[in-house]
Amino acid sequence: MKLLVTGGAGFIGSNLIHLVLREREDVEVVNLDVLTYAGNLDNLTDVADHPRYTFLRGDICDAEVVRQAMEGADVVLNLAAESHVDRSILSDAPFVRTNVMGTQTLLSTALELGVSRFVQVSTDEVYGELPWRDPDDGDPAPPLFTEDTPLSPRSPYSATKAAADHLALAYHSTHGMDVVVTRCSNNYGPYQFPEKLIPLMVTHALEDRALPVYGDGLYVRDWIHVEDHGRGIMAAAERGVAGRVYNFGGEAERTNLVLIREILRILDRPESNVEHVKDRPGHDRRYAIDVTRAREELAWEPTWTFEDGLRATVRWYLENEAWWGRVKSGEYWKDYGEIYGEEVPE
Repeated sequence: MKLLVTGGAGFIGSNLIHLVLREREDVEVVNLDVLTYAGNLDNLTDVADHPRYTFLRGDICDAEVVRQAMEGADVVLNLAAESHVDRSILSDAPFVRTNVMGTQTLLSTALELGVSRFVQVSTDEVYGELPWRDPDDGDPAPPLFTEDTPLSPRSPYSATKAAADHLALAYHSTHGMDVVVTRCSNNYGPYQFPEKLIPLMVTHALEDRALPVYGDGLYVRDWIHVEDHGRGIMAAAERGVAGRVYNFGGEAERTNLVLIREILRILDRPESNVEHVKDRPGHDRRYAIDVTRAREELAWEPTWTFEDGLRATVRWYLENEAWWGRVKSGEYWKDYGEIYGEEVPE
């Protein structure tokens, strides 16, 4: 099988490529990535010369580049996206371009070339928000997002992802194209760009910097290890039903404050550097995923416990300071002060 992975130099994409090349000897991977600030070929250094791996630099909005990359592919996994909510609030145009127009270019090319399956990789943020609950209060039946939950995106980022999901499923309904959509909760693991919560907190703690926490810090997220997400994407690609949506989550709800305290405990750092900052506009209070359909139809299960996964992730950042040091010395600092209300460090 030949896979085209778009956005494969990013966090989720690079972990997925590692997983596939390690575990699937029958799969060839083509990685198409334009290498924006969050795309990093250092993520894939150890597979750069792999005989079943090819990297192509290019924009998913460029139809000719897309056609070249997609030629001969059996399955397209679309992970290319602008994905940081804060950046979408500052400027939403790049999100509309990549997440909507780029997806349309990929879909139309896949239809033209007769690609066997198109997997649109999305997010639980398209569902909007759930009522707040304390994850430790013992509530036996908290509300969860299912695949039938109406979409109600509340940020420019999630709105563009919802639009792309609708477009992908419309290609199935209108053209009979084999399309599957996946939606996952918050990912964590190696190679995550340091603007996201876990690597931001880990690296700031290691640098003895302030740890910025939006609002009251009682925002609840369900966390899934990126490797479990990758296995879910492959399960959807291989066993999913055309026209269906599949949710993937780690069944690990935490408030941001509880998560940050656990990171500081692992690192043996004080909580005194936690600093509450002005809240994000339209900040969704809670996300939580029901993975029943993935279990029943795809035989998929999360394999990482959050405790083990977080410890392994923190250890990875401790052991790979050269990687995140290079990242944070470059485009990471663009817009940092405007997002977090801090001065950009020298």
